[in-house]
Amino acid sequence: MDLQAPVYVAGHRGLVGSAIWRRLEAAGHTNLIGASSSELDLRDRDATFAFLREHRPDVVIDAAARVGGILANRDHPTEFLSDNLRIQVNLMDAALDVRTPRLLFLGSSCIYPKYAEQPIRESSLLTGELEPTNDAYAIAKIAGIMQVQAVRRQYGLRWISAMPTNLYGPNDNFDPVSSHVLPALIRRFHEARETDAPEVVLWGSGTPRREFLHVDDLADACLHLLEQYDAPEPINVGVGTDVSIRELAELVARVVGYTGALSNDLSKPDGTPRKLLDVSKLLALGWKPSIDLEDGVAATYRWYVENHS
Repeated sequence: MDLQAPVYVAGHRGLVGSAIWRRLEAAGHTNLIGASSSELDLRDRDATFAFLREHRPDVVIDAAARVGGILANRDHPTEFLSDNLRIQVNLMDAALDVRTPRLLFLGSSCIYPKYAEQPIRESSLLTGELEPTNDAYAIAKIAGIMQVQAVRRQYGLRWISAMPTNLYGPNDNFDPVSSHVLPALIRRFHEARETDAPEVVLWGSGTPRREFLHVDDLADACLHLLEQYDAPEPINVGVGTDVSIRELAELVARVVGYTGALSNDLSKPDGTPRKLLDVSKLLALGWKPSIDLEDGVAATYRWYVENHS
């Protein structure tokens, strides 16, 4: 990519957007465009069109979304569906209006069926029922993939979509209600250690398996895809290995230094039994992750202590 070309990172202050911004700066990009949600509400169609017409980026990276963990998705499906649909439709329609030549839409691994064959190939999309606890969010992201493909087919623009696995890292959401599993565990084990709590209770059975990708690895993959990938099909971004929630909890406890007991609340939902992505297409393009899970969790915990404790 031209290092002087205008690049708009939607959601540049979030977990994903901030990592992509850092990676672009490290690569030497000098014309980065960002706007906080208070400066630009992407749910506002007129404001979004005006912003894109003013800045006319050569590249748009859509890292803006309403996101949350299993509890937030279960309890607020209306907002997860409505907000995400409006954000991505407004942004892509505005990018089409100014004929942005290159756009990267970031979805999620939750787009795939609950019981998809593991590891999950991109071709599994729309082959089965979704996980009910996050189906509203998943439907919104599937609609984003369809819009990318429609624009490519009708207008010939080189837009692409990528589906990351579970992400973590600096600038994550550590809220006890709305966070994803890994930052939630970091906060809970830290607080348990600080208060000498004798036990930490895990949601569900602990047997579901999940894949975790450090957000800096995702950012590196995004730049690689913008330079190397140009096809209508979404492409998976992950590490190709997974751990059980129990194993993850034990890892976080070890990193945090918590030595109490772990137990399970079987009344809480497990979600999808396993969600491991097939990343062979991405690896064939010459990219691979570089951050080990335990090292990444340790770095994220240090960031949490420095910024939240």
